[in-house]
Amino acid sequence: MAYIQGLTRGKKEWTPKFVRSVDDERCIGCGRCVKICAHGVLEPKEVDEEESAKMFVTVANPDDCIGCEACGRTCKKEAFSFEPVAA
Repeated sequence: MAYIQGLTRGKKEWTPKFVRSVDDERCIGCGRCVKICAHGVLEPKEVDEEESAKMFVTVANPDDCIGCEACGRTCKKEAFSFEPVAA
């Protein structure tokens, strides 16, 4: 299967990997990824549990992802999964 590829400034081939999902079991809702994403792909979400509310992040605008993986690099809990887009 062929994937969409690009070039870095130094002319090296690069395959962008776009955010596929955030594991809400791993996500602690710290918001670092939301702050680092300049394209508004992610947004915080609150889930009401029995006695308290749990914050986590969801992929709200996946079509706006540019494949930089900055959100995954900033996540201490490794809650993100990524995938390239087939050509």
